[in-house]
Amino acid sequence: GFPAPRTFGLCTDDEVIGTWFYIMDCVDGRVIWDATFPEVARDDRAAYFDAMNKTIADLHMIDIDKAGLSDFGKPGNYFVRQIGRWSRQYIEDPDAGRVPSMDKLVEWLPANIPPGDETSIVHGDYRCDNMIFHPAEPKVLAVLDWELSTLGHPLADFSYHLMMYRMPPSTTTGLAGNDLQALGLPTEAEYVAAYCARTGRSGIDNLDFYLAYNLFRLAGIIHGIRGRVVRGTAASAHAKKSAEGVEMLADLAWAQAQKCGAV
Repeated sequence: GFPAPRTFGLCTDDEVIGTWFYIMDCVDGRVIWDATFPEVARDDRAAYFDAMNKTIADLHMIDIDKAGLSDFGKPGNYFVRQIGRWSRQYIEDPDAGRVPSMDKLVEWLPANIPPGDETSIVHGDYRCDNMIFHPAEPKVLAVLDWELSTLGHPLADFSYHLMMYRMPPSTTTGLAGNDLQALGLPTEAEYVAAYCARTGRSGIDNLDFYLAYNLFRLAGIIHGIRGRVVRGTAASAHAKKSAEGVEMLADLAWAQAQKCGAV
């Protein structure tokens, strides 16, 4: 089956520990936080990337009806729903302030959604630090953090994962500007080709739109964190640091949109 920790039970009784909780398997392995995989030998890194690629492809190829998950998400076009959701959250949070690139994206994205739709299970936050690797082998033992999972467009999910190639290294999950050959990592084109081969695609049309959407979505999430920081409901140092990235992400999203003809 798909590599996810086995869940033993959910408790919805607040009286037990003060909140809902669930119990799942403890998976013995390692989490890799940096997308350059510095703790892995150079000659082995491509195999780890291939394991990530295979795992997300396998997720998107799961038959949702046979898996009993046909009602796991809302009906309708995934991009319409998601762009509407994050646009509303952005507009309705004045405490976090307005961002020029976000204002433009709120107008441009819904008017330029590519035609056609597909549906698969989507993870929603698929990246190297949300999985547990085998302690010594290039194998994904468990994918974690499923709180954003739903039924949606598989290319929205894959392009979110692919953002690692467009994000700056300062984010730790970013590879932009790195010498991929020197690091022993596949190029973006090679990574896309591997996913397409596994999912029966000849290529990915409208990739720039999908990347623009995902950068916008991430900027919207961080914008919400900024609002909570301003209101004093998210006071951690990590939250404050994250909140500083809204403009950078929004500008990257708009730059991607411009590759699709946005002006």
